Amino acid sequence: MGVLKRYGKYLPVSEKTPSVNLEEGSTPLVRLDRIGGELGIELWAKLEGCNPSGSFKDRGMVLAVAKALEDGSRAFVCASTGNTSASAAAYAAHVGAPCYVLLPSGKVALGKLAQALIYGARVIAVGGNFDRALEMAREAAELKKIAMVNSVNPYRIISQKTGAWEICEALGQAPDLHVIPVGNAGNISAYWAGYRDFNVWGRSAVLPRMIGIQAEGAAPLATGKPCPNPETVATAIRIGNPVSAKTAIEAVSQSGGFFETVTDGEILNAQKALAERGGIFAEPASCTTLAALVKLAAAKKLPQGAKTVIVLTGNGLKDPDAAISQVEPPVKIGDSLEELLEVMA
Repeated sequence: MGVLKRYGKYLPVSEKTPSVNLEEGSTPLVRLDRIGGELGIELWAKLEGCNPSGSFKDRGMVLAVAKALEDGSRAFVCASTGNTSASAAAYAAHVGAPCYVLLPSGKVALGKLAQALIYGARVIAVGGNFDRALEMAREAAELKKIAMVNSVNPYRIISQKTGAWEICEALGQAPDLHVIPVGNAGNISAYWAGYRDFNVWGRSAVLPRMIGIQAEGAAPLATGKPCPNPETVATAIRIGNPVSAKTAIEAVSQSGGFFETVTDGEILNAQKALAERGGIFAEPASCTTLAALVKLAAAKKLPQGAKTVIVLTGNGLKDPDAAISQVEPPVKIGDSLEELLEVMA
């Protein structure tokens, strides 16, 4: 059941809103006992890479596209570090509308670029970073009178709240800690709003501390300093001027949480650990969450026994090069059983 069908009564949809559905949402919440035991916490992972285009973006995109169609738009535009472009292109293809995606030239993981292209979007490589691409997309949307489907679109954030609702329903209430990657900062804002909804509705007495994770090379919110030239292996959060900075800061402040940074080395180590000890392959940006928990545990700053949810925002196949770069290549042998048995010893 897609997001609009499952949660339509809580979202701004009406009889006039087109029924858009790629069966997004309802993603698994997996308990990671092995890793959680090592960290001394009850650890759960929300697998947003199980959405149709492989990332959390589908949760918000479905409502943004449906409302754009309701308002008469027949084409979409977005700027992206990869996941938004894949999601926008997928939903545009689903409803039969043109989609234009602006990507920072040479700064998008191959898997995400392949998605946008195969869905049939018009992909435009911009000679600048994401922030410049976003400015251009917003200006083009206004001039061309087409729908902008980045997280500046309020329907994106409204619909992304459903991730928090699903977590509360699965656990019976909100967790103690919610750990999430922060790039353009819309997702942490959306999850906090979703948890507050369940608290106001009397469906969760608990409100989690929101912990937002940024890569050291792209950490304007964690450092409080401008980041005009963001750089990190975690391409999905390679953003120096987050659109939703204000609401993200509010989410962290109101929840008693904080922002944390991790290095590219810590991110890649966490990606490998998550795969080897948790059986989950997530893209680098997702793995900032586990990297931060490892860092906090080492510093004795992780509350023992805390019920903790990490949001794994995208599938690892989005950026296979990052994973391949840190593992041994396949072992080559001939066609004899003796060689095979020797390798298996």
